[in-house]
Order: sequence, then C-alpha cells, then structure tokens
Amino acid sequence: MNFNIIPGNDLMELQILLSENGIKYKEIYEQIRLAILDKKLSAHARLPAKRRLAEQLNVSIITVQMAYEQLQSEGYCYSAERKGYFVSEIQDEMHYSQINTMGLEKRDQQEFLINFKNGQIDASAFPYKQWNRLYRKELKESNASNGPWQGEYSLRVQIAQYLQQARGLACQPEQVYLFSGFQPQLLNVCLFFKRKAIGIEDPGFIRARSVFDQLQLPCYPISVDEDGCCVPDAEEPIKLLYTTPAHQYPTGTIMSIARRIELLNWAIKQDAYIIEDDYDSEFRYKGAPIPALSHLDSTGRVLYFGTFSKTLLPSLRISYLIMPVSLQQDFEKFNAYQKTNVSRIDQQAAAKFMEEGLYTSHIAKMRTLYRSKRSCLIESLSKHLGDHFDIIGDTAGLHIIVKLPEGLTEAKAIELAKSAGVEIDAVSPMYQLHKPNHHVMIGYGAPSMDEIERGVQLIAKSWKSCLSN
Repeated sequence: MNFNIIPGNDLMELQILLSENGIKYKEIYEQIRLAILDKKLSAHARLPAKRRLAEQLNVSIITVQMAYEQLQSEGYCYSAERKGYFVSEIQDEMHYSQINTMGLEKRDQQEFLINFKNGQIDASAFPYKQWNRLYRKELKESNASNGPWQGEYSLRVQIAQYLQQARGLACQPEQVYLFSGFQPQLLNVCLFFKRKAIGIEDPGFIRARSVFDQLQLPCYPISVDEDGCCVPDAEEPIKLLYTTPAHQYPTGTIMSIARRIELLNWAIKQDAYIIEDDYDSEFRYKGAPIPALSHLDSTGRVLYFGTFSKTLLPSLRISYLIMPVSLQQDFEKFNAYQKTNVSRIDQQAAAKFMEEGLYTSHIAKMRTLYRSKRSCLIESLSKHLGDHFDIIGDTAGLHIIVKLPEGLTEAKAIELAKSAGVEIDAVSPMYQLHKPNHHVMIGYGAPSMDEIERGVQLIAKSWKSCLSN
C-alpha cells in the first residue's frame, strides 16, 4: 500500500507493506524509520495525518499514533501543534544494518528472556554522545584526587536548583549530600540516627527492608491504603518512617495532601523523622506533578532521598540526600572521617550535563518514551488477557501490578512466564504481614515496544492455557 508525502514542493511516494500477522505499529514505524535513514524522506517533510494513514492502511488511528510516538521518542520526527508530524533533520551519517529475524522463533526460549523485571531502564535511549563529550572534558589530571565527602559542590548546586524547579523543594547546596546509591545512603542515615526503631510501608521497598534487617533494627510494618502510607500508631516507638509518597512502591498509590499533613504532624508530636524516598517522581503520566512531601515541611522533619538511577543510568551509582538544616552539623560531625564513594569525574560530568539543560531534556524525552511503552503494555494486556486480569498503579513509574484471576497463583504465573521466555517479578516479598499470592509485577522500562507486545502474547498464551486446564 502506498501513501504520498510532500517535502516542500516535491512529491514523494513511499511504500508501506503490512504483513498479515505482524505487529502493525511496529511495521509502520520500522519502514518510515528506514526511509528516513535512507534519505528517501527529506528533513522537515510532513508525514501523513494519522487519520489519513490509518484509513489507507486499514488500521486504527491508535496504531499509527503509536508508530509516530515511537519515531518521535527516538528523534526521527517531531510534531508541531495543529500541523502534524515532520521528519527530523539528522546531520550525522548513520551506519546501520537490518537484523534478519528469521529463525528467532526456533531458538531455545531460555537463551533469551524478555525482561519485564522491575527497576530497569531503556539504556538504548541514553544520550551517550553528549555524556561522553562532557566526561572526556572532566577526565584530566586536576581531577585525579578525591573530592569532598559530601560530593562535588557544582553538582550539589545543580541538584538544589533542579529540586526547586521540578519538585518545589527549597534547599541550599550545603544541604545536599551525595552517595553511591540508595542502600549505602539509607545505611548511613540509619547509623546516624543510632539504629532507632523504624517504620516501613507494608507493602514496601524490599531493598530498604534489607538494610533494616542487616542492621537488626526494630522494624514496624505500616499499612498502606488509598491515601498512601498510614500514620503509625502512637504507641509504637517509631522514630524514623520510610515512605514513598510520590509513587508508593509497589502499589503506585500517590499520597493525598491530607495524609501528608497527618504524617508531618505525627513526626512533630512524636519527635520523629520521615525518610521521603521520591521514587519515580519524574515519570508521572496523568495529572499535574505532585510536590514533594519535603515541600510542606517547615519544621525540618523530612529527609529527602533522590537518585539518578532511573533518570540517567543505574551504573553511574549516584544518589543524593537533602538533610534538614537542623541536623546538618551533627550529620557532618558523624561523617567527619568519611571519604566520598562516588566518582568525582562522574559527578562533574553530571553537573555539566545538568548545567547545559541536557538533564531536563533527557527526562522529557524519557517520559514520552515510557508513556508510549506504558500505553503499549496496557493495550497489549487488555487485548491478550481481557477483563479477567486487573491492572493496578498505572499512573506513574516504570511498572504496573497485574491482579491474577482465581486459579492462577503468583508462583505459577511467574513459572509459566519464564517457561515462555519472559521474566516478571513477584509482589508477595514486598509484604511483611498478609502476603497476597495472586499479584505479579510487570516492568516496562527495559523492553522495546516490540518486546512488550511479544512478551504479553507469550505470557497470555501460557496463562490462558493454564486456566483452561
């Protein structure tokens, strides 16, 4: 099937062929992508209107939109309000080769598993070229020594500015402390508070709980409801509360303003502190951004945890803590003999990356990409699994929870998925008290949209086969 594209005043004809059993949006995306790389479509050429192309190819408008959004998220095209989509200008020559996928179905499925594991990112979309340029500039003799244990001041400035703009959190660079990841940071804070009794959401982040277990802290599970983490019982000796208000892990609940105020009042009354892990706050797909809990804190009761693991790369190992002013002097005294455990060069490259505006641009790009992946996953689940499988927590983050129907347990669903070549996560380990056995977690950060569609097909086939028996 053919369609016409008019770049400037020239008429160009491009052929799109759809196979009978192929994934339609993927085929449209791939053929337009190759036409752009082959220079068959010139820069700033206007792509056909979604409705027109959908009618010509006899597919849904959503299918065409998914193809266009994938092209846009990867930089092959751009959109103009009320005008449509246009081919991007690609200045650098690109060398590519088409991968022959014939025979992939015949491979042993255990040789390659589609990765639906939680906590993964799409590393292929990282701007390596810009990062390497900045990194090379910082790789010099003057940076050979260790930096300050709190972290490079240039990066702390950028983090403080970013949090003010993106999260409504007013803080000074002096309040920012850098660590080599969430768990070392949490470990340091728990030791600073002299191993006081701690409360953690139930269900909650298993990696946080593992730190508390290693330290042998008195740990109290705090229930989660539709408003987020509940207020701890006044009778419990909790002096630290770990919570994820922006995107409760793993349920995806967003803490209400009323609950946030209740928790702050609880902390004041109990002379306690709150650890706010601003988990996946950058990736919110419905509604306006939610201000951080720290934004409401005027009494210095909230310690703010952030990380670059999802917004940049997990392998960079850079996380940060915003410490209340009232605790700064004691915290620095506690860490007086510590050395930084974060690469100085990585920190300075990250500071330049933020200073040049590349960080906010990258987050915007990834939010668009993950929104498309989320839509693809939800559409695929609805298409292949139907109404018997409920979806939980789809408004933000990089994962959803699927509630399984009667007759299919969590353990069985994971076993069947892995046998079909797909890796997914269990939800029950996140609970301390009443562990459910009919929920699984599906992450969509790492897989491509083609893999998402294929992965859902595979697990749907295996699950339905089990239920029918």
